[in-house]
Amino acid sequence: MPTALQHLKKDPVLARIIERWGDYRIQYRPPTFEALVRSIVSQQLSGKAAATIYARVHSAAGGSEITPEGILALAPETLREMGLSGQKTAYVRDLAEKTRAGAVDFAELPHLSDEDVVARLTTVKGIGVWTVQMFLMFALKREDVLPVADLGIRTAMKREYGLPELPKPDEMHRIAAPWAPHRTMACWYLWRSLDNQPA
Repeated sequence: MPTALQHLKKDPVLARIIERWGDYRIQYRPPTFEALVRSIVSQQLSGKAAATIYARVHSAAGGSEITPEGILALAPETLREMGLSGQKTAYVRDLAEKTRAGAVDFAELPHLSDEDVVARLTTVKGIGVWTVQMFLMFALKREDVLPVADLGIRTAMKREYGLPELPKPDEMHRIAAPWAPHRTMACWYLWRSLDNQPA
């Protein structure tokens, strides 16, 4: 960890952010079916709304842990009554079906490359590259992920690097190239930089 921080501090912009926010405190979750269901539920929702809907689904799908069988036991109409849109209902059911059939194997994912995890999970309806990148960072603990579609990262780069507009992927890769192989850590600090006060 100290070595990674020293590496990132070679970038004076990141050095300033790291100095302000202190220790690296990323919070991980297990790389499970349940974690990915939670990601789907949370897409394009506020944290509070997502938590409310997820709690309903979690309770109805088994209580202790959400499983593919628990999701598939719920009628689509029931999932929609809990607050899932028709699209998200189709997405979580597709994930459950592919997991139950073995097309998505969560025990296998930690052993795959980042590129292979993206390829495997984006076969599921409603799971795009951004969702998989969040899974790579916060569940699989991959250390060198740069989510170029993330609005928070783009906004932080624009503000902290004095860019005239939100950066496009090529510019983001250029800025972030010196951060490798610790781009996940750099992104955590960029997200923190958007907050008003350290927490």
